[in-house]
Amino acid sequence: MTLRGRCVLVVLDGVGIGAAPDADEYGDAGSDTLGNVAEAIGGLDLPNLAALGLGCCRPLRGMVCDRPFAAYGVAVPRSKGKDSTTGHWELCGVILETPFPTYPGGFPPSVIDAFASETGRRVRCNVAGSGTVVIEEHGPAQLETGDWIVYTSADSVFQIAAHEDVIPLDELYRACEMARDHILVGAHAVSRVIARPFRGRPGDFQRTADRRDFSLEPTGPTLLDRLADVGIPRVGVGKVDDLFASRNIQSEHTPTNADAYRLIGQALDTLDHGFIFANVIEFDQSWGHRNDVEGFYHGLRELDERLPSLVSKLRDDDLMLITADHGNDPTTPSTDHSREVVPLLAVGPRVPRVALGDRGTFADIGATAAAFFDIGLGAGQPMLELLNG
Repeated sequence: MTLRGRCVLVVLDGVGIGAAPDADEYGDAGSDTLGNVAEAIGGLDLPNLAALGLGCCRPLRGMVCDRPFAAYGVAVPRSKGKDSTTGHWELCGVILETPFPTYPGGFPPSVIDAFASETGRRVRCNVAGSGTVVIEEHGPAQLETGDWIVYTSADSVFQIAAHEDVIPLDELYRACEMARDHILVGAHAVSRVIARPFRGRPGDFQRTADRRDFSLEPTGPTLLDRLADVGIPRVGVGKVDDLFASRNIQSEHTPTNADAYRLIGQALDTLDHGFIFANVIEFDQSWGHRNDVEGFYHGLRELDERLPSLVSKLRDDDLMLITADHGNDPTTPSTDHSREVVPLLAVGPRVPRVALGDRGTFADIGATAAAFFDIGLGAGQPMLELLNG
């Protein structure tokens, strides 16, 4: 019997579960987001995630693997790269053979000079580093001069920070759009241009929830395109629209994980048939990038508490897939993403207790969602036969 109803894909941003086979090529040997967090806090107390089978995906201190009521496994990244765009695209069937360009030494003068010329403002800095640190260091000067703060990270991103009292949001967004469309193209086609507005005073700057990502369009057909072609409704939660340049997905952004869980529940209450695609952002944005182990674990506890209410909303013919897009290990010196395998839990009233194994690509997850709606994806191997029992 083929599954029908609603398919929910929940991406826990940055929640990896062990170094990928090629992690050393990315400088991430030893990264293990969930495993290292479990060790750091003396063992995970997550009864609902344990009941689903999280401890069966990979051994985790404090977690048992004892007759879970979900299907479980891990997925190995196949695309080149370890950023959110790469991970989400692979989940939806687009596998990158060439990674997006990165700039560990900052952007070349040609890019910075063109950006300053086109926007009419000078660039205050051009570095690779932590956004919160960069804003604390250069925010006071921006308040005085109105210069742009430009920075990047280990990921393929061009980030523009602007104090809302100095540079209005509309101007910041226009600058991002201009950079995306006219400067960061060709050899410099980074995966995302990110608007990073902030407010506050020196010593107490805070980034706001008005962040916007301006992404490249996917380089091939995605799960979202396939669903749109056959008229399957699609509901986005979190930044998924940004990651796909809003191609065949609209989404309500969520500054916190709690907002994401609320909107997933709301979609399950109102959608009769279709695809719900959610990014849960704070594991990455709030805790992974800030090496906040306690915050990360608090987020896992919050997820564990919210899961029963979400799972209870699943109907007999629904399927929920819970996974991640990369790692972001808060226990390592790095504040960047880590090249990791990701957990995979498949939940639904008709989903049997079965080991899904080590999937060779994230695209197996998208292929499963496509098969759920009786369509093909073109990449990945669907797991629907396993999930049908």
